[in-house]
Amino acid sequence: MKVYALVGKSGTGKSYQAVNLCGEENIEGIIDDGLFIVGNGILAGVSAKRQTTKIGAVKTALFTDEAHREAVKKKIREVSPASILIIGTSPGMARRIADRLELPEIEKIVHIESITTDNERETAIRQRRDHGKHVIPAPTFQIKREFSGYFVDPLRIFRSRDKGGKGGFAEKSVVRPTYSYMGDYVISDKVISDIVDCILKSGDGSLAAARVLTENTSNGIEIKVLVSARYGVKIMETARSFQQQVASRVGYMTAFNVDHVDVEVRGLI
Repeated sequence: MKVYALVGKSGTGKSYQAVNLCGEENIEGIIDDGLFIVGNGILAGVSAKRQTTKIGAVKTALFTDEAHREAVKKKIREVSPASILIIGTSPGMARRIADRLELPEIEKIVHIESITTDNERETAIRQRRDHGKHVIPAPTFQIKREFSGYFVDPLRIFRSRDKGGKGGFAEKSVVRPTYSYMGDYVISDKVISDIVDCILKSGDGSLAAARVLTENTSNGIEIKVLVSARYGVKIMETARSFQQQVASRVGYMTAFNVDHVDVEVRGLI
């Protein structure tokens, strides 16, 4: 296994550039902030960006927890990638991660300054400082449940066949971590009710909401909508379509992961 490292100060765009570097160097796996990522999938690990404090985030990124460390080591052995990229704030940090995961010695260290311009790094720092934005080199569907309420935006980056030999795109996700100085992100129950009400008002009048119940869980939001259906409509089809609209619209507008939506038809109108 060939081991690379991408190093640079916090907030200079390492995670954003990691996918590009992997495409250019044909690197199969990434170790970033406690996660083991191969291709477009998170195979093992716990994200440091989900920790409640910066100290906790650093400990997670360095694999100080034995159970976390052993799970990632086991998955690396199972997958056995031909090459892997470790992302760290310094060569020393990258070497500590390689040592703790029992990886071979790092063969090549790439400094973020060598693959980005001053303007690109300044932009990345400004995004981190002003908006608390962090990048995870994995698709949003992989992380949205874990980052319910902190998800910001997906970034799709086209990967040229000429550079990596593998066509298609790699998706990166932008999140605002739990430990961000910008504080907690809370959505009131009334907001969910208003979104549901807007969906019904924009429809054909087949359903009318009687009550909307929400519950926040570790996996995201659970929503239960009590409705009445217009006489003569196909209740199952109408309720299923409405259920899908609620899940999609609430997830898009609030940045929370919608764990599930229950629609209960209580009567006819």
